[in-house]
Amino acid sequence: MSMPQLVSAFTLPVLAAAFALTLIRLLRGPSLADAVVALDLMAIIVIGFASHYSVAMGEWVYLDVAVVIALIAFLATVAFAFYIRKRLG
Repeated sequence: MSMPQLVSAFTLPVLAAAFALTLIRLLRGPSLADAVVALDLMAIIVIGFASHYSVAMGEWVYLDVAVVIALIAFLATVAFAFYIRKRLG
């Protein structure tokens, strides 16, 4: 087994487990802030999947997808902070 195959065999299950645990946290989170943090983490995990696929398949266009997902996640966090600021005062 070559090194890229070994890394892929380790990386994909770890990302899948992290996504599943984050989904549980999203569904069971007691507050809105927990849900937003879980959604940010899910976006980061999806970026990990897209980056892994991009490198493994040599399709560099998926790195652009990862950047777009990161920008959307950042804007969602900023919108949540704006919402909290408006709600508290």
